[in-house]
Amino acid sequence: GVAHCRLTVRRSWVQFPPKVLSVWSLSRADVQTNTSWNAPIIWDGMFDPDVFDQRHKQDQSTVALTVFAVGRYLDAYLGTFLNSSEQYFMVGLPVTFYVFTDVPEKVPNMKLAPQRSLKVIKVERHSRWQDISMMRMKTISDIIESDIRHHSTYVFCFDVDQVFTGRFGSEALGESVALLHAHFYNLPKHRFTYDRNPKSKAYMETGDFYYHAAVFGGTWQSVKAMADACYQSIMEDKQNNVEYLWLHKPSRVLSPEYCWDRSIGYQKDIRVTRLIWAPKNTCAHDPQPFTK
Repeated sequence: GVAHCRLTVRRSWVQFPPKVLSVWSLSRADVQTNTSWNAPIIWDGMFDPDVFDQRHKQDQSTVALTVFAVGRYLDAYLGTFLNSSEQYFMVGLPVTFYVFTDVPEKVPNMKLAPQRSLKVIKVERHSRWQDISMMRMKTISDIIESDIRHHSTYVFCFDVDQVFTGRFGSEALGESVALLHAHFYNLPKHRFTYDRNPKSKAYMETGDFYYHAAVFGGTWQSVKAMADACYQSIMEDKQNNVEYLWLHKPSRVLSPEYCWDRSIGYQKDIRVTRLIWAPKNTCAHDPQPFTK
């Protein structure tokens, strides 16, 4: 099951000043490039990578990447995920990789570029996806509080069963970042599988988009706030014996280029793929949070 959390954020960044909008001066006529609240939806051809890279280097932006690799997912996916992330994720910026696993000694060694480092944190293994999702949110919040906030500007959280295949760069950095789901972005809203259980904290009739929780991020403050809210809501819904859904209103939306499923086949609006769903390893059948 896909864990979801409803967190509606009302902040001043929803109204972008002209100088921020100017970095999106390139456009695409074939896709939606803005939300109704004026947040950019990022597609290939909309931005100059050098402009964003230079700005974030000037701002001395730093990024934390979190990923959970528990059980057989560690052997099946982690090595490929880490090696591809070092090649394509936020290249040129300082990045700290946080790997959460139940077997730290099995995390593969990585050759890292300067200003990039790897931290391995041991976590317990859970069997129910609801427990996994709940503890993942608590773990993310805890590591932000104890470590990340002291040296990272932004945090990105990923599922491990994915492979970077192209630039996943500084254009994706923003206060609150969500991803359009590859299987839902072209569907009408009535096909969205929202939580319509009135007892659930995630209850909603409809929404603007269907987001994919395999990738989410933002400033450390925003990600911590979302993790805390999701953890609390999952706890409450667990007590009410209902399952949970995840949703929030972001300041930046990533197109499905940033997490594409190649089994969908050719789509003319997908010009590049930056991250893809890894081919499923039939041995890796342990439950993971936010499974696809």
